Amino acid sequence: MYPLAPAKAQAFWRRVAAGVAAGERALLVAEDDTGIVGTVQLVLDQPENQPHRADLAKMLVHRRARRQGLGAALMQAAEQTARECGKTQLVLDTIPGSDAERLYVRLGWIRVGTIPDYALLPRGGLSGTTVFYKAL
Repeated sequence: MYPLAPAKAQAFWRRVAAGVAAGERALLVAEDDTGIVGTVQLVLDQPENQPHRADLAKMLVHRRARRQGLGAALMQAAEQTARECGKTQLVLDTIPGSDAERLYVRLGWIRVGTIPDYALLPRGGLSGTTVFYKAL
């Protein structure tokens, strides 16, 4: 959320790191010569009746690395990681009409539907979210 206080960002990434250390999630990171340019997470820890599934979360690509195939590469790496972890189905959600939504469609994800007023936008206001799934 804007403005994002450094302490909040650090706390978020500490929770992600703790989840990775506990085996509850996987974090994939892409770097270039300047540093990290993209990340994606797989939430592997699911309820007992859903051990075959993972949630794909927080796919982030830095502006300087967009439209160069990095998002697609991160998604493909996440799908491969999910397979290696024994997952056979992935789910995600994204802002309707976003570049990310177009990427997911292009990569073969199936659109389930849109939930209105699902989340707050970084600079205020509400946004819907479109839910997708992909069988592996």
